[in-house]
Amino acid sequence: MDYSAIPERDVVVIGGGPAGLSAAIMLRRARRSVLLIDDDKPRNRFAPHMHGLLSRDGMSPLELLKRGREEARKYGAQLERGLVTSIEKIDGGFLVHGPRDVRARRVIVATGLVDMLPAIPGVESLWGTDAVVCPYCDGWEVRDLPLGVIATSPMSRNQAHLLRQWSSDVTVFGAHEAGISETEIAGMKSRGIAFAPPALDIRREDGVIVTTATADFPVARVFIGARPVPTDSLLIALGCATTETPAGVFVSADAGGGTSVDGVWAIGNVADAKALVPIALGAGTLAATQVNISLLEEEIAHAIR
Repeated sequence: MDYSAIPERDVVVIGGGPAGLSAAIMLRRARRSVLLIDDDKPRNRFAPHMHGLLSRDGMSPLELLKRGREEARKYGAQLERGLVTSIEKIDGGFLVHGPRDVRARRVIVATGLVDMLPAIPGVESLWGTDAVVCPYCDGWEVRDLPLGVIATSPMSRNQAHLLRQWSSDVTVFGAHEAGISETEIAGMKSRGIAFAPPALDIRREDGVIVTTATADFPVARVFIGARPVPTDSLLIALGCATTETPAGVFVSADAGGGTSVDGVWAIGNVADAKALVPIALGAGTLAATQVNISLLEEEIAHAIR
């Protein structure tokens, strides 16, 4: 099939969060033609602010993305809002089916992940504000206050132990039911962590109230072991290899984001559940340099031929 009538870009970036925007900006600074396609549903859109980001502490995550888009456009990146439905491998690169079809010499997928929340009334409405997942992101703001951990799996043990660094008043709800072993529970008790029956609901009321079958527990913040599900269907359809991680199955990517499929990079939360915003920003920058080198080597080889 002749694809010559379809416009081509050096790189198509799919996903406009911190990782995708960072990659797009660096590639445009390298004078590569870049199209970024995003469906405008960032994972952290529910959170009022971010922390741990140098010089941007407390900034709204939506404000960060707004500024990032402005910077990308300043350098000449093309940004389109929409959903990419598939990526097709063709001679010379890829055919990206999205708001419109476009050819790409290289593809960067930065589509993030979705947090699967436990089916407890109140969790969804409080998600990102009073119900959160990351001690590093939100622990400082509630230091030395009573904190709750709604256990969802044996991994909730890690969340509880971490939070003990920020507060001496930590209660785990539903530890047995989540599969946390008696040995682990004994270890948590040795650090002063308390236990309560499973949460039946949570609500905002002068802080947060966690209701169980036996009592109401007032806490300053509830930490939840949400199950991370990568938005990786585009990568899986291309045949990208995956690996089992403590957080679940994720697409395998090297340090620069390269996948097992030549010409395809996966960066940010789609490949790494631990990629906080600062990590995602760095991943985008690093991937952009690797993509640019890949294109450059191809151009050198072509010129020699």
